[in-house]
Amino acid sequence: MDAVPRHLFAPDRLWRWDGRVYVPVDRDGDPDGWSAEVYGDPNDAAVTQVTDGLPSSSLSCEAVVVDMLDSLLLEPGHRVLELGTGTGRNAALLAWRAGGELVTSVEVDPGLAVRARERLAGAGGAAGGVRVVVGDGGAGWPAGAPYDRVMATYAVDRVPWAWVAQTRPGGRIVTPWGRLGHVALTVAEDSRSATGWVQGLAQFMSARGTAGPGRTFDQVRGTAPAETERPMTRDLGPLRADVHLRFALRVALPDVRITTAEDDDGLNAWLHDESGSGAGLGSWATLSAVGGGGDGGGTVAHQGGSRRLADELEGAWDIWSAMGSPSLYDYGMTVESGGQYVWCGDATTGPRWPSVQTEG
Repeated sequence: MDAVPRHLFAPDRLWRWDGRVYVPVDRDGDPDGWSAEVYGDPNDAAVTQVTDGLPSSSLSCEAVVVDMLDSLLLEPGHRVLELGTGTGRNAALLAWRAGGELVTSVEVDPGLAVRARERLAGAGGAAGGVRVVVGDGGAGWPAGAPYDRVMATYAVDRVPWAWVAQTRPGGRIVTPWGRLGHVALTVAEDSRSATGWVQGLAQFMSARGTAGPGRTFDQVRGTAPAETERPMTRDLGPLRADVHLRFALRVALPDVRITTAEDDDGLNAWLHDESGSGAGLGSWATLSAVGGGGDGGGTVAHQGGSRRLADELEGAWDIWSAMGSPSLYDYGMTVESGGQYVWCGDATTGPRWPSVQTEG
């Protein structure tokens, strides 16, 4: 990390969240603020591009970059495919370890690709040998296959089969999955599957074209009357504070978005599935604190749509508790040509949950 300084890959304009919107922080106009964004908390990303008011590219937080590179088990001489060049810094780190001529990085945004090439060349050393190509990361880059290592810098719900097909038997694929964890998959000797454990937390930006951020409370609740209403006695605190519970719910309810927020009455949550794109579409639930937060009946659940998402949430929560409240590190994933599934404890004998379909 010291050999590949972060500031060499930071654009002159960064973006900071001011509590309402992302505001620009320019190197020339606010050099101290710009430096603070580049070399801030190792658990914070530096936003490098905002599109339609939302971050669309960033310098990922140092802690997660290190964790994912460690999970990759990269060695000198490995041929590497990276999906999502962004600023180019992660590609430079890969090149420092493996050798620049062995690293191919795919970027969907032509403008970002051009600037990444310039930064990599300017950084010198192995970074200058990285090949940056423009394309859909989901398709990989078959011209350079087979690869020893494949690494994605953006989150996917579906691990593309192309990544497995382009990795040699015994090769390793590391990618953020879903919204909370990253996985490291090893390709089987017969190349018919890839499997491995969740390695840690990684809240990366999603692949372009996938589901965007969750809806606001008003968008979920709308103005129509709820179809069902009932008290909820469960304490909602862990729904916000326990990342292991959140991960388990993500596995059990892969198409349900959960958002929490606190007001004067206590902790609230709202849920919606991804079958709709706005208020009144799809299924939804709101868990609203009423003068007592989540304690002893101080929450009311309202639900609408074809599904009862509050009921599904509690059911999945109960199953996780009955399993002994496993941590996210107890989960793993297997990807096959026809689909993928998440398992807990053991890939063969443990409980499993089908995930979204992969491309054959």
